[in-house]
Amino acid sequence: MVAKRELKFIKSLHQKKHRSLSGFFLAEGVKVVETLMDAGWEPRQLYSTSATGNFPTAELISEKELKSVSTLKQPNQVLGVFKIPPERPPEYSGWVLALDRLNDPGNLGTIIRLCDWFGIREILCSPDSVDCYNPKVVMASMGSLAQVQVHYLPLGPALSESGLSVFGADMDGVSVSAFSFPDEGILLMGSESHGISPDLRASLTQSLNIRPFANPGAESLNVGVATGILLYELRKQQPFTQK
Repeated sequence: MVAKRELKFIKSLHQKKHRSLSGFFLAEGVKVVETLMDAGWEPRQLYSTSATGNFPTAELISEKELKSVSTLKQPNQVLGVFKIPPERPPEYSGWVLALDRLNDPGNLGTIIRLCDWFGIREILCSPDSVDCYNPKVVMASMGSLAQVQVHYLPLGPALSESGLSVFGADMDGVSVSAFSFPDEGILLMGSESHGISPDLRASLTQSLNIRPFANPGAESLNVGVATGILLYELRKQQPFTQK
C-alpha cells in the first residue's frame, strides 16, 4: 500500500503550480514510461499494479490507488514520477517550430510527437500555451518529450532575435505545395481558435496555406493535422540531418 502522503503528492502533480514548485511531473502507461527511461530520464519513483514485467523496481500500487491518482479514466498499469529537466536556451539552427497560444493538451502532445518524427528538435511556445508537462500532453507525446526541447518565452522577441526567416500557417498564404522551403527557418502555428496573433504577423517572411482538394468550404484543419502536413512538405525538400 502506498502512503497517503505519497498519493497526495502524486495527485498534486496534475496541477501546473505543483509541478513548478516540486520540479516533478507524471508519466502514465507502459510505453510512455519505457520510452522516457530508454532516453535516460530516471524516475524519482515508479508505481505498478503488477510485480512482473519491465519495471522490477516499481513500488506496488493497487488498482484502486492508481485510479485515485491517475488522470486517465482507465489507468494504464504503470505510473512514473519524473524530474523536470533543467531549461536551456533555444538553439536557432535548422528548422524550429513555434506555437502561439496553443491551449489543447492533446494537440501539443501530438505536435511534440510529430516533431520527433520529422526531426524538429526545438519548439518555442508562447507563455500562455499549455504546459508540456501536463499529464495529457505527456501521454499524447508518447515519450517524444525526451527528444524535443520545449521552450516557453515571448515569441515576438524570440522570432526577431533568432536571425531566421519565419513562415506561418494562414488561410491567405501561398500554397505550401508550390512553396520552396529554405535550408532553415521557423514554422509558426497559431492557436486552435484564433490563428496567429496579429502582433506576430509582422514577423512573417511568408504565410503558407494548405489548399483543400475537394470542398473549399470545409472546416479548417486541426492544428496538429496542419502541422503534420506542413512538416511533411518541409522534409520532402529539406531532409533531416542528424547533428
